[in-house]
Parts: sequence; C-alpha cells; structure tokens
Amino acid sequence: MKIICIGRNYINHAKELNNPVPTEPVFFCKPDTAILPKKNPFVYPGFSKDIHHEVEIVVRINRLGKHIEEKFAHKYYNEIGIGVDFTARDVQQQCKEKGLPWEKAKAFDGSAPVSPFIDISKFNDLNNLNFSLQVNGETRQSGNTGDMIFNIDRIIAYVSQFFTLKIGDLIFTGTPEGVSPVQIHDKIDCFIEDQKLLSFSVK
Repeated sequence: MKIICIGRNYINHAKELNNPVPTEPVFFCKPDTAILPKKNPFVYPGFSKDIHHEVEIVVRINRLGKHIEEKFAHKYYNEIGIGVDFTARDVQQQCKEKGLPWEKAKAFDGSAPVSPFIDISKFNDLNNLNFSLQVNGETRQSGNTGDMIFNIDRIIAYVSQFFTLKIGDLIFTGTPEGVSPVQIHDKIDCFIEDQKLLSFSVK
C-alpha cells in the first residue's frame, strides 16, 4: 500500500505558502508507516519545532490500474475518508533552501492520520463536499472540494501515468488554506460536512 499526496491543489493554500499555482498535479509519497494507528495519539517528533496540520479528503483505490483515462477514473474508487498530512514546516524549508527532497518533512512515522472510509453513495456530489479541521474545538481549516484545482478523477488519471495504482492505495487530494502549527496536548477533530470522522490528540 502506498500513500500518494497531492500538493498545492487549492489556490489559496498555494498563495499562503507563496508557492506558484500548478498547471498540473504536484505529488509526493509517504510510506505506509506514516499511517497513524487507530486510537493512537500523534506523537510530536523531536526533530521539528514547527509541525503544521493539513486536512485533506482521502480516496482509497479499489482496482488495479495504470494509464487510466479520466473518463474511467470513477471506476477505481468507491470510498473516501478524511486525513491529515502533518508537515514539519521548518525541516521542509531547510530542505527547499538546499534544493533537497523533503520527504523527511512529510513522510515521517505517524504523519498521515486517516479516518475510516465511507461509501461515496452517501454523498450527493463529490465535487461539492465541505470538510474541516478543528483544534481544541476551534475551526482552523475549512474547504470545499469544488475549489480543487484538479478534481479526484483528474488526479487519478494523472498519477496513474507514472505509478500503477493498486487496491488499498490512498490518495490525499490536497489541503485548503488555514494550515497552522499544532502543539502538544492539542485535540484534533476532522469533519466531512457535519460528520466527525477523525479525532486524536497530540502528545
């Protein structure tokens, strides 16, 4: 199982980090050890002093596929969830300044908490889904999938040009604006519409 993460997929998030708005999907990967085990807290890593939350809609692939045409991409998933792409922003900045890859800022153990998955038939329109993240009861991020630069089907078609998608692979589809630091003892809650699907603490 692999975790594919789409970066800069919401215009306002790209702008808040002073990144150019992409003309094609930008992606990177996390290993399966990035998944936060159920009921476990997120443990603040000792190598960073600036961990940011990035809430994202997550798609789980249910068929083997490569070179998938966009018009057929909907056949390759039937469940979505919500997840957090934790980012060591200070480490990422150091890597960027040196022109180095920045997986160690994104792909560390526990950096990808993810909710249980829900059948897409439960939602009226995947291209008009509200989702949000709260820290200690305060909404920090809220977004709508209609604001994605590249929608789910476009992402699947694009990524499958480079990687064979396998059953169980996860695609994090990008985060809206509002990313901010977390602190030890914070409580994180994530929602699709008004349904809380993911909840954990920072330790």
